[in-house]
Amino acid sequence: MSIQVKLIESPNGIADCPGFKTSGVACDIRGKGDLELLDLALLTSEEPCHAAGVFTLNDVCAAPVLVCKEILTSPSAKVAGIVVNSGNANAATAEQGMIDAKEMSAIAQLETGMGSPFLVCSTGRIGRKLPMQNIKSGITIAAKALSEESQNSLDAADAILTSDTGRKCATAQFTYEGKTLTVSGIAKGAGMIEPNMATMLAFLATDLDVDNAALKNTLVQACNKTFNRISIDGDMSTNDTVLLLANGKSGLVPDDSPELLQAFREAVFMVCDTLAEKIVGDGEKITKLVELIVEGCQTEDDAEKVARCVGNSLLVKTSWYGSDPNWGRLADAAGYARIGLKEACFDIHYNEVPALISGIPQDNKLSEWKAIVAKKRFRITLNLNQGSGSFRLLTSDLSEAYVNFNKSE
Repeated sequence: MSIQVKLIESPNGIADCPGFKTSGVACDIRGKGDLELLDLALLTSEEPCHAAGVFTLNDVCAAPVLVCKEILTSPSAKVAGIVVNSGNANAATAEQGMIDAKEMSAIAQLETGMGSPFLVCSTGRIGRKLPMQNIKSGITIAAKALSEESQNSLDAADAILTSDTGRKCATAQFTYEGKTLTVSGIAKGAGMIEPNMATMLAFLATDLDVDNAALKNTLVQACNKTFNRISIDGDMSTNDTVLLLANGKSGLVPDDSPELLQAFREAVFMVCDTLAEKIVGDGEKITKLVELIVEGCQTEDDAEKVARCVGNSLLVKTSWYGSDPNWGRLADAAGYARIGLKEACFDIHYNEVPALISGIPQDNKLSEWKAIVAKKRFRITLNLNQGSGSFRLLTSDLSEAYVNFNKSE
């Protein structure tokens, strides 16, 4: 009998996982004199953690990403936690950026008295040096404020946000041998959302005892099916990072039981999937969340090509914004994926309502399509009926408000 994994209804972020402490503070990283806006978070554990990370593939790679990769190079590496700032990406900052990112890790280690290094993340404006004096002060304050309290965890979830409209938390739990096991997480992201991953950060924690290799394998699998299947605007960021920490507080080792390992992997997937959906749902000035399913392709790669052509098409996205079920734009975008689509086999559905069957328009359903596309969330299925390859992409519409918002960013 498989272990049942459930998402909890009112997640508090990292605080849901035993053995972790968090804090979120304001230190005016944006330099606007705002001492109320939380912009630096600290996450740490009672004991050093096993850790794994998945990062951006952008050639312009932010300094904190490089520092994290360096720390995680050793298969047996353990970390004390994570220090992260918003408001400044520390990307395209040359040698000084590396110096500053490493200093953030060192200061966090010093102020907390931990014997292991801290992973470092930054998010915000690209091309500006970090205000290190503010950050040093912020880390000092954050270290003193560390707590297992839920409010601290929510503050940390708020401190990592940039253009987001609200915090993003998710927690999955399950029971094994009378113990409740947890995977909890927080994330940020609202713009520059496209694989590999997005202008996004996500931090997950578990009380299971999982080594670095197993963490990495689990995290890669989860990211490939969640964070790497979302798109808002088609832009890949310089700072994308997902980190998973395991402090072993439960004393349970997933490798000892295939059933336990499977439950752990499912919990990580559920947390990542929930956070990914929250990111797309909070896309910069979007009004629609669209679940795009492409099936019936010869390979999964073909299905992904079709999904990305459709999901990133400006013509498609603007029609969704206008609540216009213009399936002709879907067909056009699917066709220029150039994977050998046969028009006579092609089906399109809005939710369960057919728009195109075997290449024949179902025009008598127009009013039903319009009602569906007017909703804040809907599903579109494209079936090529040429094989078993499929791909699911979460995407969004595109509004004039997005242009206005980003022209000054």
